[in-house]
Amino acid sequence: MRFQSAAEFRKLPAKAVTIMGMSGVGKTTLAIMLQQSGWFQYSVDYRIGTRYMDEAIVDNFKREAMKVPFLAELLKSDSIYIRSNITFDNLSPLSTYLGKPGNPALGGISFAEYKRRQSQHRDAEIRALLDVPNFIERAREIYSYRNFVCDSGGSLCEVVNPDDPNDAVLKSLSDSTLLLYIDGNPEHTRMLVDRFRKYPKPMYYQPEFLDRKWAEYKDLKKIRNDDDIVPDDFLVWGFEQLLHHRIPVYKKIASKYGYEVRMEDIPAIKSEDDFMALVGSKIDKR
Repeated sequence: MRFQSAAEFRKLPAKAVTIMGMSGVGKTTLAIMLQQSGWFQYSVDYRIGTRYMDEAIVDNFKREAMKVPFLAELLKSDSIYIRSNITFDNLSPLSTYLGKPGNPALGGISFAEYKRRQSQHRDAEIRALLDVPNFIERAREIYSYRNFVCDSGGSLCEVVNPDDPNDAVLKSLSDSTLLLYIDGNPEHTRMLVDRFRKYPKPMYYQPEFLDRKWAEYKDLKKIRNDDDIVPDDFLVWGFEQLLHHRIPVYKKIASKYGYEVRMEDIPAIKSEDDFMALVGSKIDKR
């Protein structure tokens, strides 16, 4: 949704916003504040983990449990059950399933298996994003929520093509919601890298980008055998590459389909009125 003025946006009887941006810029904080102000909060990552990848996640838990004879016998006799307990605040089951490519002795999985799981995530994220219009209607018809906020994952920019006017996901989101991109800053980028070095976690990459960076990393480190790669070392290196790749894509999405605010603007947003004023100021500047 694009608007001629802030007044036009404010007059909407029911509002819907999709918040985009890198990890740590304040997407979820903003979404939670709006939820506390009476908006329906839709988490794309939660939808991925509970609807589209739940079975794969739980099956992976079971494979690990079957390696322990005591648990294996209980599982086979249906004496215990295993499930994923994903919440808005804890997405560890999803990130754990995505895994890390490299040396199995260091917790890595084969590059082929890593790519298979990446493909699963891509399909799941696209489906979860395409679910947004349906959830807007469900939120209004079932729960009587007038306003809706979509807390998108940091990899939204990886599953869309802002240069394609017929991109299904961008068309669906921009037709049904106002797209709001939160731009980070150099300090934020450095903080993300430092945090990732301490706590590397699985990420989603575009397939072509992943193949290219995997080959570049092996050349850089003079590694021939995939099993000689230290998983966390590749993830840290790949994460820095990913940051530089994602930012211009997000900016292009915002310039073509939505609006851009700064990370520094978010801490001052304490209420729905503050949020509306910030969004309105960006609409009027376009």
